[in-house]
This record gives sequence, C-alpha cells and structure tokens, in this order.
Amino acid sequence: MFESLTDKLSSALRNLRGVGQLSEANMEASLQEVRTALLSADVHFRVAREFIERVKTKVIGQEVLKGVTPGQQIVKIIHDELVALLGEGSTALSAARPLKILMVGLHGSGKTTSTAKLGRLLKKKGYNKPFAVACDIYRPAAIDQLEILAKQEELGFYADRNSMDVPAIGEAGLAAARAEGADLILFDTAGRLQIDADLIEEVKQLRARVQPDEVLLVADGALGQEAVNVAKAFHEALQLTGLILTKLDGDARGGAALSIKSITGVPIKFVGTGEKTSEFDLFHPDRLASRILGMGDVVSLVEKAAEVIDQKEAEKMAEKMRKADFTLEDFLAQMQQIKKLGSLGGIMGMMPGMSGVKIDEDAAESGMKRTEAIILSMTKQERRKPEILNGSRRMRIANGAGVKVVEVNQLLKQFQQMQQMMKMLKGGGSKKLMRQMEQMKRQGGGGMPGGFPRF
Repeated sequence: MFESLTDKLSSALRNLRGVGQLSEANMEASLQEVRTALLSADVHFRVAREFIERVKTKVIGQEVLKGVTPGQQIVKIIHDELVALLGEGSTALSAARPLKILMVGLHGSGKTTSTAKLGRLLKKKGYNKPFAVACDIYRPAAIDQLEILAKQEELGFYADRNSMDVPAIGEAGLAAARAEGADLILFDTAGRLQIDADLIEEVKQLRARVQPDEVLLVADGALGQEAVNVAKAFHEALQLTGLILTKLDGDARGGAALSIKSITGVPIKFVGTGEKTSEFDLFHPDRLASRILGMGDVVSLVEKAAEVIDQKEAEKMAEKMRKADFTLEDFLAQMQQIKKLGSLGGIMGMMPGMSGVKIDEDAAESGMKRTEAIILSMTKQERRKPEILNGSRRMRIANGAGVKVVEVNQLLKQFQQMQQMMKMLKGGGSKKLMRQMEQMKRQGGGGMPGGFPRF
C-alpha cells in the first residue's frame, strides 16, 4: 500500500546527502517534496501541514551528529514523527473478563472476516474460549460466513436466524457465551453502504444492551479520506475505543492510516494485511513507520517466522545444509514452511531495503506450485537421490506434474547447483565460492552459478 509514498520519501531525502548542517534553506525543497508525497498518498491536508511544521522545528539548526549523515538524521526525525502521527503509546485492550468487543463499520470493510481473524489472534495471545455472536441479519449469508469462519478457527458461535431484533440477539448471544465459559465475546454487526440514522441507532441499542468493553471500528484502508470521515461519524455516536485498518495489502495510497489517528484521536489497534485469517496482527506504529521509510520490519518478520516455522525442524534443516545432506524432500518441506509466512510481497516489504523491489506475485506463486507439483510427482527414493532420474523417469514426473520435461530438467539442474554450493561451504570453500559468485555478477549472470534458481 505504501510503495508510492516510500519511493517519493526516499527521493526527497536523497537530496540531503553531503549537507554539513541542516538549515531552513537546504531543508525547504526536501520538506516540500515530503509534503507533496504525503498529500499524494491521500493524507489529510491539515495532518500533512502539521507534520511538516513539527519536522521543520526539530530539524532547523541541529548540528549533524558525528558519524551520522544529514540524510540519516532527518530520516530519524521523520521516523519519530511518523510514529507519533500513527499513534504512539499503548494500544492494549481492556483487561475485563470476559472481554466483550463490538465490531462496527460500513458494508464491505471486512467486519465479519476481521471478527474471525481477531478471535484467532487473541486465542494465540492467551484467550482460551473466544466466542462469536452473529448480529448481522441483513447481508445475505453473513451469518453462514461467520459460522464457517468460527468453526474453522475453533471459536464458539451463536446466531438466531429467525429474529430481526438485533439488540435481543446480542443479549441472547452474550448469555450463551457466558454459559459456555467464554473469556472473549465478539459481536459482528451489520454495515451499510453509507452511514445512516438507522444503522447508528441499531448499533447504539446493541451497545446499551451488551455493554461492550471495546468498540472497534473496522475501516477499509482503501477508502482514503472517506475512512477518516467514517471514523469520525462512528466515534461521535458510539465513542470508539479503537480502530482496525483492513486491506493494507492493497494498492491504495495509504493516507487513511496516516490521518485517521490524528483526526479522530482513536488509536489503531489492529491491521489486516491479507485475505487469510493469519494475515492480521497487532498494530505497531514504529514498525509501520520503518516500512514506510523503506527500512523494513525485521521484528515482525522474525515474530511471524517464530509462529509458523517449527524450531526443531529448522535446526534439523540447518544441520542438513551444513553437512551438504540436503535433499529434494528437504527442499519441499522448507518451501512449504516459507509459504506459511504469507505472500512474497509481504515478506519482501519486511526486509530492509527491499520494499521497492517489484515482484510478480502471481508468477512467483505459480512457480512455487509448479515446483511443488514436480517434487510431489517423484517417489521418496527419487527425492532423496535425484541422480537416479533417467529419461523415462523424468517423463513420468513431468506427466504427473502437468509440466514439460524441460521444466523438470531445469529444477534438477538448479538443485544440483545448490548442492554443489553446500558442498563447497562444507569443505571450507567459502572464499572460492564468493569469488565465483562475484565473477558471475560481473558477467551479468546473477549472484549464483547458473543464475538465481527460478523455483
């Protein structure tokens, strides 16, 4: 979502290289570019203006610290101001038990899926019995959707398909959840295409009946400034306690994320970064600020890896690679672990300096599926000893995977190159390997003998 903003900010800050002292004169043009970048990203004009004024106040007259370039110093100042803009401080939920959360928002913002995602996330955070109550009686299949998601994520569930009394449904759901010993109760409410009096009144009555500890607005990050207006309207009527920004994996400009906290005063507590129920997390202003500035988010990447990758399996793989005993079977297992981390674009965005790298995710995913199909079409013996694969076996594998024999040959060739690299490292040939890689790089062949594997 923030690719365009990241590129423009990087361009603006690049002009400060070589400056001995940050002054109003040499900062004016760069800060004007930063302001233009923010406005282009659909940041509210007042928020952009105040942001630039705060940065200017902190920057002008500062001596450049020893060992730090002016560019690095201004990046630090802008990073700190972005953190403040996005909402520094605690975004913790109420400590009440059971914790009652009312989910509100417009139609299409992702309330129902966010309800299930939040239940899944908080279950991992220590809530033992999350429970979902279906209070959307208007959208076709909304109740069925929540029921399916609740079952998938092992959440308790309550619905009344015969009633049109939303406050009564909420109250009955609350009683059912308490009877089952739930320590987290999520109320999924109906939305509208736009804010109207009926919507607000119904949710206000539901709130009065169930007395939630948290009222979270689910706002579509792709709405831009409209998301800010929606948040203001809901907050005035319901006294919101937090925001959930969804669809941050989209191609919208991201202005809502940078404006919504400043305009409403309501903290962003969670973000949705994809369609999968696992692509939902606590909101960390400092981490998002780092990503916007192209600095990556290594902490989130490590946390995500720790959640989905089995530690013992990872150690076992590392040992096999160290001993050059890595097979196609191991490669398949490793690839399946990586897939659990989420989209390749999302992973790259968390790596420092890689946010601007363009990836054809459809092509990459298609390539991984093709590689997986080829390896799965092999017998266990063939995966462990690919050298036994003669012409007829390769033809059988290609037919089984639905690919051409040349694609099977390409995979085997690239895997053989990988094994050779491991053997060189095992035998203390790391310097020789580095020389070969540098030579390939100078010749334009990529950083790996034979080119980078296109798995």
